[in-house]
Amino acid sequence: MLPWLAHGHISPFLELAKKLTNKNFHIYLCSTPINLSSIKKNVTKEYCESIELVELHLPSLPNLPPHYHTTNGLPHHLANTLIEAFQNATPEFSKILQTLNPDLVIYDLNMTWAAEFASSINIPAVQFLTFSIAMIVLLLHMFNKPGVEFPFPEIYMRQHEMLQMQKLAMENSKVNAIRQSRDIILVKDFEVKYMDYLSELVSKKIVPIGSLVHDSIDQSDVGIMQWLDKKEKGSSVFVSFGSEWFLSKEEIHEVAQGIELSKVNFIWVIRFPQDEKISIHDVLPQGFLERVGERGMVLEKWAPQATILQHTSIGGFVSHCGWGSLTESMKFGVPIIAMPMYHDQPINARIVEHIGMGVEALRDENGKLQSEEIAKVIREVVIEESGEGVRKKARELSEKMNMKGDEDIDGVVVELVALCNNK
Repeated sequence: MLPWLAHGHISPFLELAKKLTNKNFHIYLCSTPINLSSIKKNVTKEYCESIELVELHLPSLPNLPPHYHTTNGLPHHLANTLIEAFQNATPEFSKILQTLNPDLVIYDLNMTWAAEFASSINIPAVQFLTFSIAMIVLLLHMFNKPGVEFPFPEIYMRQHEMLQMQKLAMENSKVNAIRQSRDIILVKDFEVKYMDYLSELVSKKIVPIGSLVHDSIDQSDVGIMQWLDKKEKGSSVFVSFGSEWFLSKEEIHEVAQGIELSKVNFIWVIRFPQDEKISIHDVLPQGFLERVGERGMVLEKWAPQATILQHTSIGGFVSHCGWGSLTESMKFGVPIIAMPMYHDQPINARIVEHIGMGVEALRDENGKLQSEEIAKVIREVVIEESGEGVRKKARELSEKMNMKGDEDIDGVVVELVALCNNK
């Protein structure tokens, strides 16, 4: 397995690895040392013999030391440098493949080089898309059928989001990596109509894997659990924008004012790039913490997201709509206040509204966050009668997802075993 160097990609790869080892697969999970060190604790005793963590060392670059060989805390201006370093690790990955000689490679987005080398030594390579395939379907449609109306009107981009989508549509590497996948593509998705259209566009079988949500309870932070235990059922929101996006001071002020205006209890995780000597007191509005008092808890860098979302006091998730966060919300029945930032997140926010389990806090015509809009949507989703349909839909989706169990993984096993046998 070779995931991209982001927690939101490595985590579902690891959860898939666990499910496959339960079906007698032996997994080599390949990533940089800094990423592997962060997931070691999740390879528990029952998996330590069947999941081996394999270090991939990236080429040394003066402005990209080893602690930056991950997207977690990576300053935005180094994102392309990390991509370049990862692509230049092809010789290192080639040595790993030749040494281990696996029966199969499962690779992530944009990794044409990994698929090409595996195929050159007769190892089938299969792509695993860890995010919503709606964005991929839109990109492929724009690439393959320019000028033709997109068949899913619920998926669209707002004016301030279009430039980034056009840039993504011009990246041939995504299209090529999908086409390199041998016969099938694995997806962490649930919308059959998008899967069917993707299959039509790429002439491959689309195989759903399930939610792959890690749902164990982390009791290590007693303070958070005690704070949550004191709050009424469904009365609080969890606020987080993922491990890769850092809000500007202006954006932090808008979010803070929105939370304060909503008068809803909250836990808010604020992150800063690695090596930046900033504290939450430097960026929050003056007097904010004193004014919200016991109603709020602001944390720096990290919080046990799945544990918090499972707590009965949580009634909403103010989220960037990363696909991992969105599927966790679905599994745990928490409605979403959608505040997408970049990449696939605007598309995911449209899906959230389309399926009825959340409401997007709209930006202004210039793409700026609006505190009054944030407050309004938080109150609608968590408290007001107008949001009861959203809350009910979130509960229904959770029940449906939890009833499904491991049905999907059996189909995945059949497909992967067939590929290995047909080498």
